[in-house]
Amino acid sequence: MTLLKIARMGHPVLLQPARAVTDPQAPALRTLVADMIETMLDAQGAGLAAPQVHHGLRLFVYQVPPGRSAGEDDPPCPPAALINPVLDPVDTEMVDRLEGCLSIPGMRGWVPRYRRIAYRGINGQGQPVHGIASGFLANVLQHEYDHLDGILYPMRMPDLGRMGFDSEMARYGERT
Repeated sequence: MTLLKIARMGHPVLLQPARAVTDPQAPALRTLVADMIETMLDAQGAGLAAPQVHHGLRLFVYQVPPGRSAGEDDPPCPPAALINPVLDPVDTEMVDRLEGCLSIPGMRGWVPRYRRIAYRGINGQGQPVHGIASGFLANVLQHEYDHLDGILYPMRMPDLGRMGFDSEMARYGERT
């Protein structure tokens, strides 16, 4: 497996909509998924979208580490892939979530996200998957899905004054 280079904010690949994966079972795609999972884990991330590693495909990998799980409705989840995902809000309830991004290292910001979403797509083994996500998983899926449409989390923030460097937010507190 190979660690992939992560594009940072300012690179045009992050602002372009990704194209659908035409063959979810292609060997090259399985290799890409494995490399993306290895890269996500190495970078200590919770998610990584294909555009972030310079592949304009509708694909992302994600996980919910045990320490990020919010309980019964948001259990830990091992690294997984979602190919050609579709997300839909379950209702209109929103919650502000503190987000970071491997493409915007060292920064975080408060982003409004749907509390619960329905998702469907194809997993890394080429099988259809679907479900309802809440808590941290719902947040990760929405964040990564945005990458597939060329959207970075600051573009979702209604107040950029609620964004800052990790070190400063830890030192002075997170303005919720």
